[in-house]
Amino acid sequence: QHSTSAPRPYATRAMESPDPPPAAPPSSSLLDFFLIVGKLKTTKRTGWVNRNIALPESIADHMYRMSIICFFLSDTDPATSSPTPPPRPAHLVKLALVHDLAEAIVGDITPFDGVSKEEKYRREEAAMRALCGPEGVAGGVVGAEMYVLWREYEAGETMAARVVKDVDKFEMLLQAYEYEGEQGVGLEEFFESTRGRFGTEQVKALVEVLESRRNERKRGENGTQGEGL
Repeated sequence: QHSTSAPRPYATRAMESPDPPPAAPPSSSLLDFFLIVGKLKTTKRTGWVNRNIALPESIADHMYRMSIICFFLSDTDPATSSPTPPPRPAHLVKLALVHDLAEAIVGDITPFDGVSKEEKYRREEAAMRALCGPEGVAGGVVGAEMYVLWREYEAGETMAARVVKDVDKFEMLLQAYEYEGEQGVGLEEFFESTRGRFGTEQVKALVEVLESRRNERKRGENGTQGEGL
Protein backbone atom coordinates (compact mmCIF):
# COMPACT_ATOMS: atom_id res chain seq x y z
CA GLN A 1 0.00 0.00 0.00
CA HIS A 2 2.99 2.27 0.12
CA SER A 3 4.42 3.96 -2.93
CA THR A 4 7.95 3.41 -4.23
CA SER A 5 10.75 5.64 -5.41
CA ALA A 6 10.71 6.72 -9.04
CA PRO A 7 13.61 7.55 -11.35
CA ARG A 8 14.53 11.23 -11.14
CA PRO A 9 13.82 13.80 -12.32
CA TYR A 10 10.09 13.08 -12.57
CA ALA A 11 9.63 15.49 -15.49
CA THR A 12 11.36 14.46 -18.70
CA ARG A 13 10.99 15.35 -22.37
CA ALA A 14 9.35 11.98 -22.90
CA MET A 15 6.49 13.10 -20.66
CA GLU A 16 6.01 16.55 -22.13
CA SER A 17 2.98 17.06 -24.34
CA PRO A 18 4.02 16.87 -28.00
CA ASP A 19 3.52 19.84 -30.28
CA PRO A 20 0.83 19.85 -31.64
CA PRO A 21 -1.03 18.11 -28.79
CA PRO A 22 -2.36 14.63 -29.55
CA ALA A 23 -5.97 14.25 -30.53
CA ALA A 24 -8.45 13.16 -27.90
CA PRO A 25 -9.05 9.40 -27.86
CA PRO A 26 -12.27 8.19 -29.52
CA SER A 27 -15.32 7.52 -27.39
CA SER A 28 -14.83 3.76 -27.69
CA SER A 29 -11.33 4.03 -26.17
CA LEU A 30 -12.60 6.28 -23.40
CA LEU A 31 -15.30 3.74 -22.58
CA ASP A 32 -12.63 1.03 -22.36
CA PHE A 33 -10.61 3.29 -20.04
CA PHE A 34 -13.61 3.95 -17.78
CA LEU A 35 -14.31 0.21 -17.56
CA ILE A 36 -10.70 -0.48 -16.54
CA VAL A 37 -10.84 2.29 -13.93
CA GLY A 38 -14.02 0.66 -12.62
CA LYS A 39 -11.92 -2.24 -11.40
CA LEU A 40 -10.64 0.05 -8.65
CA LYS A 41 -14.18 -0.03 -7.21
CA THR A 42 -14.09 -3.80 -6.74
CA THR A 43 -10.40 -4.48 -6.02
CA LYS A 44 -10.00 -4.70 -2.25
CA ARG A 45 -7.03 -3.18 -0.44
CA THR A 46 -4.57 -5.99 0.20
CA GLY A 47 -3.56 -4.96 3.72
CA TRP A 48 -7.12 -5.31 4.99
CA VAL A 49 -7.69 -8.57 3.15
CA ASN A 50 -4.55 -10.02 4.73
CA ARG A 51 -5.88 -9.02 8.17
CA ASN A 52 -9.23 -10.74 7.48
CA ILE A 53 -11.19 -7.51 7.75
CA ALA A 54 -14.88 -8.04 7.00
CA LEU A 55 -16.02 -6.14 3.89
CA PRO A 56 -12.67 -4.40 3.33
CA GLU A 57 -12.55 -1.13 1.45
CA SER A 58 -11.70 -0.97 -2.23
CA ILE A 59 -8.86 0.99 -3.79
CA ALA A 60 -11.42 3.50 -5.07
CA ASP A 61 -12.81 3.95 -1.54
CA HIS A 62 -9.33 4.88 -0.34
CA MET A 63 -8.66 7.26 -3.23
CA TYR A 64 -12.01 9.02 -2.83
CA ARG A 65 -11.54 9.98 0.82
CA MET A 66 -7.95 10.99 0.08
CA SER A 67 -9.29 13.37 -2.57
CA ILE A 68 -11.79 14.91 -0.15
CA ILE A 69 -9.07 15.37 2.49
CA CYS A 70 -6.90 17.14 -0.08
CA PHE A 71 -9.52 19.86 -0.52
CA PHE A 72 -8.54 21.14 2.93
CA LEU A 73 -4.75 21.04 2.50
CA SER A 74 -3.73 23.98 0.38
CA ASP A 75 -1.58 26.26 2.53
CA THR A 76 2.18 26.49 2.52
CA ASP A 77 3.60 23.84 4.82
CA PRO A 78 5.90 25.39 7.48
CA ALA A 79 7.93 22.16 7.65
CA THR A 80 9.36 22.82 4.17
CA SER A 81 11.66 25.53 2.88
CA SER A 82 10.73 24.94 -0.75
CA PRO A 83 10.71 28.14 -2.82
CA THR A 84 7.93 26.74 -5.01
CA PRO A 85 4.38 28.14 -4.61
CA PRO A 86 2.06 26.36 -2.18
CA PRO A 87 0.08 23.52 -3.73
CA ARG A 88 -3.40 24.30 -4.93
CA PRO A 89 -6.25 22.06 -3.73
CA ALA A 90 -7.15 21.13 -7.32
CA HIS A 91 -3.62 19.88 -7.96
CA LEU A 92 -3.59 17.88 -4.73
CA VAL A 93 -6.93 16.30 -5.62
CA LYS A 94 -5.65 15.34 -9.07
CA LEU A 95 -2.59 13.67 -7.55
CA ALA A 96 -4.80 11.75 -5.12
CA LEU A 97 -7.12 10.57 -7.88
CA VAL A 98 -4.27 9.36 -10.09
CA HIS A 99 -1.74 7.99 -7.57
CA ASP A 100 -3.17 4.43 -7.47
CA LEU A 101 -4.58 4.36 -11.01
CA ALA A 102 -2.09 1.69 -12.15
CA GLU A 103 -3.56 -0.69 -9.56
CA ALA A 104 -6.57 -1.13 -11.86
CA ILE A 105 -4.20 -3.35 -13.88
CA VAL A 106 -1.49 -4.58 -11.48
CA GLY A 107 -3.55 -4.77 -8.26
CA ASP A 108 -2.58 -3.51 -4.81
CA ILE A 109 1.01 -4.65 -4.27
CA THR A 110 2.19 -4.38 -0.65
CA PRO A 111 5.69 -4.59 0.86
CA PHE A 112 4.76 -8.10 2.07
CA ASP A 113 4.07 -9.52 -1.39
CA GLY A 114 7.69 -10.39 -2.18
CA VAL A 115 7.91 -7.80 -4.98
CA SER A 116 10.89 -5.44 -4.95
CA LYS A 117 10.37 -1.68 -5.06
CA GLU A 118 12.03 -1.60 -8.47
CA GLU A 119 9.78 -4.33 -9.88
CA LYS A 120 6.68 -2.73 -8.38
CA TYR A 121 7.57 0.56 -10.02
CA ARG A 122 8.29 -1.19 -13.35
CA ARG A 123 4.88 -2.88 -13.35
CA GLU A 124 3.00 0.25 -12.38
CA GLU A 125 4.83 2.46 -14.87
CA ALA A 126 4.06 -0.03 -17.66
CA ALA A 127 0.41 -0.02 -16.59
CA MET A 128 0.29 3.78 -16.67
CA ARG A 129 1.79 3.82 -20.15
CA ALA A 130 -0.80 1.27 -21.29
CA LEU A 131 -3.54 3.43 -19.82
CA CYS A 132 -2.34 6.98 -20.46
CA GLY A 133 0.67 6.85 -22.79
CA PRO A 134 0.62 8.09 -26.41
CA GLU A 135 -0.53 4.65 -27.57
CA GLY A 136 -2.54 3.96 -24.43
CA VAL A 137 -6.27 3.49 -23.99
CA ALA A 138 -6.71 7.09 -22.81
CA GLY A 139 -3.98 8.74 -24.82
CA GLY A 140 -4.15 12.43 -25.66
CA VAL A 141 -3.73 15.57 -23.60
CA VAL A 142 -5.67 14.35 -20.55
CA GLY A 143 -3.94 10.98 -20.55
CA ALA A 144 -0.56 12.71 -20.78
CA GLU A 145 -1.49 14.89 -17.80
CA MET A 146 -2.47 11.82 -15.77
CA TYR A 147 0.86 10.18 -16.54
CA VAL A 148 2.82 13.28 -15.52
CA LEU A 149 0.81 13.55 -12.30
CA TRP A 150 1.54 9.91 -11.48
CA ARG A 151 5.26 10.43 -12.09
CA GLU A 152 5.22 13.52 -9.88
CA TYR A 153 3.60 11.58 -7.05
CA GLU A 154 6.01 8.65 -7.38
CA ALA A 155 9.07 10.89 -7.37
CA GLY A 156 7.86 12.68 -4.23
CA GLU A 157 10.02 15.72 -4.93
CA THR A 158 7.40 18.46 -5.11
CA MET A 159 5.67 19.87 -2.07
CA ALA A 160 2.31 18.75 -3.47
CA ALA A 161 3.51 15.17 -3.86
CA ARG A 162 4.85 15.12 -0.30
CA VAL A 163 1.52 16.36 1.05
CA VAL A 164 -0.44 13.72 -0.87
CA LYS A 165 1.96 10.96 0.20
CA ASP A 166 1.26 11.95 3.80
CA VAL A 167 -2.48 11.95 3.08
CA ASP A 168 -2.10 8.43 1.65
CA LYS A 169 -0.70 7.19 4.97
CA PHE A 170 -3.12 9.24 7.07
CA GLU A 171 -6.18 7.89 5.25
CA MET A 172 -4.92 4.36 5.89
CA LEU A 173 -4.69 5.14 9.62
CA LEU A 174 -8.16 6.68 9.57
CA GLN A 175 -9.51 3.49 8.04
CA ALA A 176 -7.63 1.35 10.57
CA TYR A 177 -9.15 3.43 13.39
CA GLU A 178 -12.62 2.79 11.98
CA TYR A 179 -12.05 -0.95 11.61
CA GLU A 180 -10.74 -1.20 15.17
CA GLY A 181 -13.92 0.42 16.47
CA GLU A 182 -16.34 -1.37 14.19
CA GLN A 183 -14.87 -4.88 14.17
CA GLY A 184 -13.05 -5.09 17.50
CA VAL A 185 -9.69 -5.86 15.92
CA GLY A 186 -6.25 -4.53 16.87
CA LEU A 187 -4.42 -2.91 13.97
CA GLU A 188 -1.46 -1.45 15.84
CA GLU A 189 0.99 -2.55 13.11
CA PHE A 190 -0.50 0.00 10.71
CA PHE A 191 0.07 2.82 13.19
CA GLU A 192 3.58 1.59 14.01
CA SER A 193 4.53 1.38 10.33
CA THR A 194 3.86 5.10 9.82
CA ARG A 195 5.20 6.64 13.05
CA GLY A 196 7.87 9.23 12.30
CA ARG A 197 7.14 9.09 8.58
CA PHE A 198 4.95 12.17 8.22
CA GLY A 199 6.82 15.19 6.87
CA THR A 200 4.13 17.86 6.48
CA GLU A 201 2.84 19.78 9.49
CA GLN A 202 -0.73 19.99 8.26
CA VAL A 203 -1.07 16.19 8.04
CA LYS A 204 0.93 15.64 11.23
CA ALA A 205 -1.69 17.69 13.06
CA LEU A 206 -4.46 15.42 11.78
CA VAL A 207 -2.50 12.31 12.79
CA GLU A 208 -1.98 13.68 16.31
CA VAL A 209 -5.72 14.26 16.73
CA LEU A 210 -6.47 10.75 15.44
CA GLU A 211 -3.90 9.18 17.79
CA SER A 212 -5.38 11.14 20.70
CA ARG A 213 -8.89 9.93 19.94
CA ARG A 214 -7.62 6.37 19.55
CA ASN A 215 -5.85 6.49 22.92
CA GLU A 216 -8.94 7.98 24.54
CA ARG A 217 -11.07 5.18 23.14
CA LYS A 218 -8.60 2.59 24.44
CA ARG A 219 -8.76 4.12 27.93
CA GLY A 220 -12.53 3.99 27.81
CA GLU A 221 -12.52 0.36 26.71
CA ASN A 222 -10.05 -0.59 29.45
CA GLY A 223 -12.16 1.20 32.05
CA THR A 224 -15.28 -0.64 30.93
CA GLN A 225 -13.49 -3.98 31.14
CA GLY A 226 -12.21 -3.14 34.62
CA GLU A 227 -15.72 -2.39 35.84
CA GLY A 228 -16.81 -5.84 34.79
CA LEU A 229 -14.20 -7.63 36.89
